[in-house]
Amino acid sequence: MESKLSVVAAPADIEPVQIAAKPAVAPTPVAPPSVEPDLRLVIEEGQAGSFVYKTIDRRTGEVVLQLPREEVLRMREAEAYVAGAVIATQA
Repeated sequence: MESKLSVVAAPADIEPVQIAAKPAVAPTPVAPPSVEPDLRLVIEEGQAGSFVYKTIDRRTGEVVLQLPREEVLRMREAEAYVAGAVIATQA
């Protein structure tokens, strides 16, 4: 089996074209990993057998979430409070 290879040279009147190099692009900065909150759940027994659930940040001691909310607990302690008074059932 015979291989034929030929080399073709560019004619002398054609000048080589230089391609401008692409500017280097800095990599996109990666955001540092977010600090995960260190939370704990505390369940406290309230009045009349009810429970208060608190999510607390261990580092700061801040109450992140409380169920039922403090406003609801204050309403419940009021003398005029009647169960269901928060919801208007009649239009």
